[in-house]
Amino acid sequence: MAIGDAESSVAKFKAIVIEKADKGQTVNLTEFDEANFMDGDVTVRVRWSTINYKDGLAITGKAPVVRRFPMIPGIDFAGEIEASSHPEWKPGDKVILNGWGTGETHLGALAQKSRVKGQWLVRLPSGLSERDAMAIGTAGYTAMLAVMALERHGLTPTDGAILVTGAAGGVGSVAVAILAKRGFTVAASTGRVEEAEYLKSLGATEIIHRAELTGAPRPLNKERFAGAIDSVGSTTLANALSMTKYGGAVAACGLAGGMDLPGSVAPFILRGVSLLGIDSVQCPIRVRTEAWQRLASDLDRAKLAQITREIGLDEVISVAGTILEGRVRGRIVVKIE
Repeated sequence: MAIGDAESSVAKFKAIVIEKADKGQTVNLTEFDEANFMDGDVTVRVRWSTINYKDGLAITGKAPVVRRFPMIPGIDFAGEIEASSHPEWKPGDKVILNGWGTGETHLGALAQKSRVKGQWLVRLPSGLSERDAMAIGTAGYTAMLAVMALERHGLTPTDGAILVTGAAGGVGSVAVAILAKRGFTVAASTGRVEEAEYLKSLGATEIIHRAELTGAPRPLNKERFAGAIDSVGSTTLANALSMTKYGGAVAACGLAGGMDLPGSVAPFILRGVSLLGIDSVQCPIRVRTEAWQRLASDLDRAKLAQITREIGLDEVISVAGTILEGRVRGRIVVKIE
């Protein structure tokens, strides 16, 4: 069925909808009319979604993530194509979407349906369920992009430990599990000491309290790590850089601690350390596809199940704020239907 045929039978579906209000915004689980879809050449029946840090910001209004109203939040989905006029996709195909402005400038994923551009989609890898894909989500996909960047830099398990900051969160949990399966020694940093056993069960061999990484950064600290995956930013990133060994690299993929970088050029010009930027939103399809294929093979499914909990679409609004408070362990998947 082509998009034009689908439009002849307009239907309503359930969605989380953010509306502009006189003071701030309103957020409700309500019905949304397909007639109000934005441009796109593929309509997807969404089966599973998830909640990321950015979704928490959008739903709570704590940051100006949403750029148009009304907006359906949600930057991730996995589902089945219902209608398509894109040459690469046909009804029945199983697909994944991450980013591309969904939930910000384009109607997003926390809904029973979504209409998007076909070039934004990645085919669901063989052997990976739609639920598993969203248990991984943008957080896990970003973690894999960071691991791939460190490997392209040339880091191997023999080079030494890899630091993972924000380790109990979504990106951190998946990063710890992937690195451990790849044979790396993992040092996991967290401010939640009660999560030490959880992180060790994912493969971390050393637990570092985040206080060690939040003090005023020195230009250079003792060389401790061959590399790092940082989802925190700011002072934590500056300290991670100052502790990285000669020729090492830090993959930066988050800013929960701030957008500033209060550090020094010393790690770069005296130790040859590289800072690798990780962008998951506009990442090319070729790299996305490689990352998802790697996730299907390099992530222990038992560990994925261990870091995941499931909620329904009707629970999303009440849960969104907890991710901003740092009270979410691992990943949350949202069962849409």
